[in-house]
Amino acid sequence: MNSPQGLQTEKPNQACRLRKSLYGLKQASRQWYAKLTQFLQNIGFIQSSSDHSMFIKKTNLCFLALLIYVDDIILAGDYACHMNEVKRVLDEKFKIKDLSKLSFFLGLEITRKKEGIHVNQRKYALDILQIMEC
Repeated sequence: MNSPQGLQTEKPNQACRLRKSLYGLKQASRQWYAKLTQFLQNIGFIQSSSDHSMFIKKTNLCFLALLIYVDDIILAGDYACHMNEVKRVLDEKFKIKDLSKLSFFLGLEITRKKEGIHVNQRKYALDILQIMEC
């Protein structure tokens, strides 16, 4: 790590000590989740009562489902334009990174074919077998 431009230190290569770090705070993940939940509710999503990490927005024009796992978000919907709008407002508020189409999530492999969406755990099973060989 390099010192910020303009910082004068007594010794060369002197390190900076952070006084507070987002990931080091005990309540950081809870505060992040609370802030994200409030924001999603403000833009019309309803939190699922059976799975609190799932949010749904249903109107006459569209259906959107949003699933949160720590700091990863899966967004699914019936129209790309509505999903793009949600991504746009999330980016304005939180500076998100869109990783494009979902292919892996929590050990699940997701593939799209003409017949539909296929979900399997092939990679997860192969990883377990490789560990057992050692």
